[in-house]
Amino acid sequence: MVGIDYWRVWVTGLLVLSVKISALPLSPCGFPAIYNFGDSNSDTGGISAAFEPIRAPYGLPFFHKPAGRDSDGRLIIDFIAERLNLPYLSAYLNSIGTNYRHGANFATGGSTIRRQNETIFEYGISPFSLDMQIVQFDQFRSRTADLYNQVKGSPEADRLPRPEEFAKALYTFDIGQNDLSVGFRKMSLDQLTATLPDIINQLATAVQHLYEQGGRAFWIHNTGPFGCLPVNLFYVGSNPTPGYLDELGCVKAQNEMSVEFNSKLKDRIIKLREELPEAAITYVDVHAAKYQLIKNAKSLGLADPLKVCCGYHEKYQHVWCGNKGMVNDTETYGASCKDPSMFINWDGVHYTEFTNHWVANHTHNGSLADPPVPITHACHRK
Repeated sequence: MVGIDYWRVWVTGLLVLSVKISALPLSPCGFPAIYNFGDSNSDTGGISAAFEPIRAPYGLPFFHKPAGRDSDGRLIIDFIAERLNLPYLSAYLNSIGTNYRHGANFATGGSTIRRQNETIFEYGISPFSLDMQIVQFDQFRSRTADLYNQVKGSPEADRLPRPEEFAKALYTFDIGQNDLSVGFRKMSLDQLTATLPDIINQLATAVQHLYEQGGRAFWIHNTGPFGCLPVNLFYVGSNPTPGYLDELGCVKAQNEMSVEFNSKLKDRIIKLREELPEAAITYVDVHAAKYQLIKNAKSLGLADPLKVCCGYHEKYQHVWCGNKGMVNDTETYGASCKDPSMFINWDGVHYTEFTNHWVANHTHNGSLADPPVPITHACHRK
């Protein structure tokens, strides 16, 4: 949109109208819905609906009960919904009490971009890889459109998306961490590096498919500093090999692989913008936000960023958050710390609500986004 400023200029006795073109601020997008794809970092109840529900103390500090989230409270996707003045997303797989009027969440804990060959949940991997989430979205869109046309005008329609609003929705992605996790366990670093282009291309294929279905606004998170997840340090001895850990105490090679993944993802998104000329695709650097928080934890008065709030992990004895186990012949419960807001990591793999909120505040304003637009304006092409 442009603005027009007029002023008069006298030239050889003639009145000439001179026009100045100046850019006006872009208006907020007013997204009517969010459709999210991802893993446990953005799962709001999918894996709990499909398999065994996530138990307390997950969810207790904020929701006062388990809420299908791998955290003590809200996830980044919840803060996205808040920022866009939309309700929290119902999980697609949750058939009870769901409301899809303003979107749906296809993310499930353990999901990968690339479909794995393992038995279900070997290495903690979900069967709902990104390609399956896209199939679920297609079915969701088709079936809700048919149902909406049947019940339009009735109270039942208030829980369904409007067919015309799929093109106006925001499509969010937070996935890739588990592809690295499986790779670190099964492959050499060189082998994992060789798979990255295929993994990234499969994410790009998902975006292309949604574009073909009418989606236009995409908000894509990169992956966080994998080597700084405390789970990766639980079995590291007191004298690790020189160079194994970086200056923050994180696993150096794993962090370098995260950076390589993100570099390839950013390059592929740049190409996607050329391939999908009507799309607004935003690359969001959550890695930088998380790493900055970990690096500055001490100066911010936080607990050791490589320690967990929930669970017992001492001297190779591990009782995971919310579980019971034997420690020195004594039954021990993997309880929560007293103040999760002092911790960056919740259970060794997932972040606390404090961290999720901090990352949201440092990314939703556009300062760590490419192009640098706030999420409220992510429908506008660069």
